[in-house]
Amino acid sequence: MQDIELLQEGLALMGLGMGFVFVFLTVLVITTTLMSMAVRRLVPEPAKAAPGDGPRPPARADDELMVVISAALHRYRRRHRR
Repeated sequence: MQDIELLQEGLALMGLGMGFVFVFLTVLVITTTLMSMAVRRLVPEPAKAAPGDGPRPPARADDELMVVISAALHRYRRRHRR
């Protein structure tokens, strides 16, 4: 008789634990959803870019930097050949 009572208590404890986890996760999902909705209402959407605001052509400094990096890479590779 004692084994059956122990099994019943174990199953009841398992059901209580699983129920608690289920309720906690449900409350967590609901809270997260409500907070997300509140943030969407309070924070305005970012302004859309004007049609003329496209990527700009690279500046001269970028071209010079690319030349310097290429020369340094070439020199490194020449020194460290195996």
